[in-house]
Amino acid sequence: MLRAFFVSLSENRTIRGMAERSSIGQKLSSRFVAGTTIQDAVSATQAVNQLGMHVSLDNLGENVTNPDEARHSAKLYDQILEEIGSRRLDANVSVKLTHMGFDLDEKLALDIVSGLVAKTAAMRPKNFVRVDMEGSLYTQRTLDLVHELHRRPGHQGCVGAVIQAYLFRSENDVEKLLAEGIRIRLCKGAYKEAGDIAFQKMPEVDANYVKLMKRLMKSGVYHGLATHDERIIEQAIAFARAEKIPPDAFEFQMLHGIRRDLQQKLVQDGWNMRVYIPFGTEWYPYFMRRLGERPANAIFILKNLFR
Repeated sequence: MLRAFFVSLSENRTIRGMAERSSIGQKLSSRFVAGTTIQDAVSATQAVNQLGMHVSLDNLGENVTNPDEARHSAKLYDQILEEIGSRRLDANVSVKLTHMGFDLDEKLALDIVSGLVAKTAAMRPKNFVRVDMEGSLYTQRTLDLVHELHRRPGHQGCVGAVIQAYLFRSENDVEKLLAEGIRIRLCKGAYKEAGDIAFQKMPEVDANYVKLMKRLMKSGVYHGLATHDERIIEQAIAFARAEKIPPDAFEFQMLHGIRRDLQQKLVQDGWNMRVYIPFGTEWYPYFMRRLGERPANAIFILKNLFR
């Protein structure tokens, strides 16, 4: 119920416009969003790197309305990759296809993301582009694009996908991605989906997540397990030890500002950790989905508001 409420808020353009222009809204979102500029993202990345953790940087935005906006988004990612290279940051990037013009022209989005992947492939050491997953209307087209990009000469290992465990189709999608050695970020899923395509009860989502997680961990490909659920993390660690899977064969992933204590403990215990750091002016949809995913996030924000 609470999740559906926040998802509906994330899609409300009127409230979004008011929130993103509001200084109060920006202050409240600062727990989960690094800031609005590339320099804010760089500073946050440096702080996380100093704690022994990797980073994935995401310039927030989705569903651009014209090609110029898409090209502007691509230019920002070019600048981010330049900063990563010149400052030797331990970071890669995550992109949303609708931020790259996917709704307007799929070829435009393909060309933009292909250019970013080519840039990461030319970096020394090579870098990586994670293509984020959006709602189910985009799932097949997003995976088709990732497969196509990964097959292009020189792109192997430099582009990956996201799989959402709450979708019924995800097990089949995982197998197809693994067949080509494509890196996967496994998450539970943050969008409201219908009962005929997605698990609706959290225990079912969790069970499918663990099932897919074990498949990824034994695949021999370096994947990311994106979760803040301590029970699932404990199962992953126990499975790795039982199957003699080395700690450097995969990584845990968590969001900026959430469970920092757990992030640091995992690093201290010898596990790889990547922190997903979003930044930018278009933070509202992301922020609302984070509140919907975990009620504790909303409680934390309210406590700080009244404080």
